[in-house]
Amino acid sequence: MPGKSTDSRSMPPAWRNWSGGQQAQPAAMQVPRNEEELRRLVGAADNVRAVGAGHSFSALVPTTGTIVSLDKLSGLISEDDSTQQARLWAGTRLYEAGPLLHDIDQAMPNLGDVDRQSLAGALATATHGTGLNLPCIAAGATALRLVTATGDVVECSREQDADLFHAAAVSLGMLGIVTQATLQNVPAFRLHERVHVQSLDSLLPEIDSLARRHRNFELWAFPASRQAIVKTMDLTEQPPSGDVQSADSDDFALKLGCELTRWLPPLGRGLQSMIGRVLRPTERVNWSHQIYPSARNVRFNEMEYQVPVESAVACLDEACRAVVNSGVNVFFPIEFRLVAPDNYWLSPFQGQAGAARCSISVHQYHKQDYRPLFAAAEPILRRHRGRPHWGKLNTADVAQLRELYPDLGRFLRLRAELDPRGKFLNPYLRTLFGIATS
Repeated sequence: MPGKSTDSRSMPPAWRNWSGGQQAQPAAMQVPRNEEELRRLVGAADNVRAVGAGHSFSALVPTTGTIVSLDKLSGLISEDDSTQQARLWAGTRLYEAGPLLHDIDQAMPNLGDVDRQSLAGALATATHGTGLNLPCIAAGATALRLVTATGDVVECSREQDADLFHAAAVSLGMLGIVTQATLQNVPAFRLHERVHVQSLDSLLPEIDSLARRHRNFELWAFPASRQAIVKTMDLTEQPPSGDVQSADSDDFALKLGCELTRWLPPLGRGLQSMIGRVLRPTERVNWSHQIYPSARNVRFNEMEYQVPVESAVACLDEACRAVVNSGVNVFFPIEFRLVAPDNYWLSPFQGQAGAARCSISVHQYHKQDYRPLFAAAEPILRRHRGRPHWGKLNTADVAQLRELYPDLGRFLRLRAELDPRGKFLNPYLRTLFGIATS
C-alpha cells in the first residue's frame, strides 16, 4: 500500500537556533498578533513551545507541535515614575527595551553583553550580566502575566499568588507563556567602561578585589596563552565618549582566529599569545543600554555553570588547565562573570543574601564539534557544585538537578497541576526533569 505523500508547501519552514546547533520541523509556526489570539491558540493546541530570539543553545524549543513567537507582542505598556517601574510586552527584544526605557528616564539595573533576546526568553532562562551585587534580569521582575495551558490569562506578582510568581519568573516556559512583565528599574545611568589585557596568573589573586571595587567586572581567559581580557564598568556622570561598540567586539579578528585554529591547530597557542600585543587598553562612556551589549556575529555553542563564589577562582584556573591538557582545538576564551543571588525556584542563582555565584562559560566555534571541549571542562564545573545555565548546553540529569535546586520538587508539582498533559513540554524537557509521557 503506497504511503501518503506530504505536500511540502503546506509545511512551515524549519526552525533553527542562532548557532545552528538546534533544529526542528514543527507542525506549525505561529506569530499571534495580540494576547487574545495567543490565548485561543494555546487553548486549542496539543503542544506548544514559545521562542524568542533563538539564543538558547540547549534544546528548549524543538518540538513537532507548534512553535509560537511573541515578536508582535512587543513594546512599552505603562510606566510609573514614582516607583521607577515599567510594564512591557514580553516579546520585546532587549535591544528595543533599552531605548524605550531610556525615553522615560528608566533603565534596567543590569544587562548581559548580548541584547538580541526577547524579554520573555531572558526571564525564563535566568539570563544575566555581571556584578557581585547585581542579580539576573529576572530578579528585576515584580509582576507577570501569562497564558496557561487552558488558555486562561493569570496575573501573579511578589505579593499576589507568590508561589506561581517565584516559579514562573524562571520557568523555561513550562508553566505557560508569559505575555507581560513589570520591571523594577532605576533612573537612566551612564557607565565608564575600561578594557585591558592582563596575564591570567597575575589576575587570579586580584579577582575578588576587582569584583568588589567595580560595579561590573568580567574577564575572558585564553587558556593556552594564560592571558585574559579584563572589562570593568562603573557609574559616572561624564558625558558619552568613545566608540559605540566596545573594543572586544572585533568580529573579523575573532572569526579569523577561529578559522585559522580550526584548520591549523598548532597555531592556536601563538594566536592566543598575540591578544596582548593586538588589543590595546580602551575606555569609553555611554548610557548603560549602549555600553552593555557587544556585537556577537561570530557564531558559537556554549556551556555555562554557576559556581559558588568561594570556589570561583580555583574553578576557573582548573578549567583553563583542563582545556589545555585535553589538547582540544579551540580559540574562544572562557568567560567569567559574577551574579548576585535571588529567590526564584529554578534560578541557578537562588541562595541566601550575599551568596553570589560565579558564571563560567565555555564556548566553541560553531563549525567545530563542541563535545570534546565541554567534556574536558564540565567535570570541573560540576565538582565545584556548579548549577547549569538552562539556556546553555550541559549533560546534567534530574538526579543531579535535585541536589542542586532545593525547590525543584515544588516546581515540578506546580507544573503538573497547571499543565497535567504536558502541553508546554518537549522531549528534551521531559528527559531533563524526568517527566513521564502521559
